[in-house]
Amino acid sequence: MVNDILTRDLKRLTAIDSGDGLFIGRVWVPDESGPSPVVVLENQVYDFSRLTPTTSELLNVENLVQYIVNAISTPWVRKIGYVQDFVENSHSDLRNIDYPFFLAPTDLQAVRACGVTFVASMVERVIEEFSNGELDKAAEIRKMISLEVGDNLSSIVPGSEVAKKLKESLISRNLWSQYLEVGIGPDAEVFNKAQPMAAVGVGAEIGIRSDSSWNNPEPEVVLAINRVGTVVGATIGNDVNLRDFEGRSALLLGKAKDNNASCAIGPFIRLFDEKYSMEDIRKTKLTIDVHGVDGFSLRGHSNFSEISRDPLDLVNQAINRNHQYPDGLVLFLGTQFAPVVDRDDPGQGFTHKLGDIVSISCPRLGVLVNRINHCDHVAPWSYGVTDLIKNLSERKLI
Repeated sequence: MVNDILTRDLKRLTAIDSGDGLFIGRVWVPDESGPSPVVVLENQVYDFSRLTPTTSELLNVENLVQYIVNAISTPWVRKIGYVQDFVENSHSDLRNIDYPFFLAPTDLQAVRACGVTFVASMVERVIEEFSNGELDKAAEIRKMISLEVGDNLSSIVPGSEVAKKLKESLISRNLWSQYLEVGIGPDAEVFNKAQPMAAVGVGAEIGIRSDSSWNNPEPEVVLAINRVGTVVGATIGNDVNLRDFEGRSALLLGKAKDNNASCAIGPFIRLFDEKYSMEDIRKTKLTIDVHGVDGFSLRGHSNFSEISRDPLDLVNQAINRNHQYPDGLVLFLGTQFAPVVDRDDPGQGFTHKLGDIVSISCPRLGVLVNRINHCDHVAPWSYGVTDLIKNLSERKLI
């Protein structure tokens, strides 16, 4: 039943208005023993590897949309099929490595993420901290913080004078937190989510640690940014999070966030053009559905019209004169989704179970669907930058 849901969501992979947009992806090409960047136009998949052998290089091209339009009919670009030709083989259970399948649409780009960018998730991070990552204490602390603060944080502009005064008030009541600092202070939280080449794509398994007892998915918009700091497109991401690890100590953020298969991106990067822009990102509403083998189901949303910091502010805090990315970067924008519904015993809240199917959807970006497994049981990450360079060299692409 649960696997049927994964198959169903894979079949509705693309954006509803996909015929009006340009999409960047990556496909594993068995005949080449390696990956190729692809452009998806009107459901047709074009291999761009002979022009730009990585998606990083492709997204760094000037006047990108026009470049693709001009290049797509040249002899150096070949059509390799339709989106649905690769969908079934992207299913982790059905995958045959002798046939092509979709990968995460990123390769050499840095993978970074912003945290605590919505009031709801900010309050949940504070709860994690005050409960020391213990799920049993979360409900009581959540009630206490709601009584003290309520919805007062929702209208606060980060870094403003009002935010400074609120900080002073919360400190006087022993309620100040490092998460409130990055939530309403002048500096956003920007951290390393995964290494280049480590993200998994649509249909793949995603990983949680076997020694985690409190974890959840985080549905996020992910911006694709070129080397000069220009946002060129967007996709969907799952910033899989171990709440118990981060709650015990913020210094455990690396273990909470960066594990085998704990970062999913896809299915494709939709490029900005005259029909899709940053204004559409600001109005994006992601829907997340979780279906468990135990019959449990959960639906939630992340509405980016309610983000505390403007996406371009987050971009400017990630890439600037203090920090450059010559291969570009992708940036998770944070999430409003912080599930508190009880899955088992009252007061225990939500945590993942093995086999959960997580589907994150958006009409303009498509569907990212994955299944939960333990990190040490998911196929290990074994194809890195060195392997890619060797493969591209053997293909005479570099």
